[in-house]
Amino acid sequence: MKEIDKTTYINYRIEKAQETFNDAKLLFQNKRWNACINRLYYSCFYVVIALLLENNINAKSHQGVKRQFGNNFILTNKVEKKYGKLYSQLFDWRTKGDSGDLFDFAEKDITPLIEPVENFINVITILIKSEI
Repeated sequence: MKEIDKTTYINYRIEKAQETFNDAKLLFQNKRWNACINRLYYSCFYVVIALLLENNINAKSHQGVKRQFGNNFILTNKVEKKYGKLYSQLFDWRTKGDSGDLFDFAEKDITPLIEPVENFINVITILIKSEI
């Protein structure tokens, strides 16, 4: 694999976050609730990975990414606490939706998440761009 520079990789992750969010909106329109939760989570995950990378913070797992994001950006008030809560909720719900037996989310669960996830991606992207 060709080695790429850090800024290129960060930009790739930001683009992947936006693309995945767009996928989530399509899944929402098609009433695919569990798949939508998965894509909402991953859209946030990708942009958080970019943020950690920009700040030279390593994480080796989803739990590690969540922990590093919380410790370095939520607890330090660089990112509002509401976004930490949103990320944690998506983390938990993604696991529940992906591997929970006989469990399905409903439209009422997903609808209140679309706009906050879009805001999350925008806030983190602006933070990253201000640091590059």
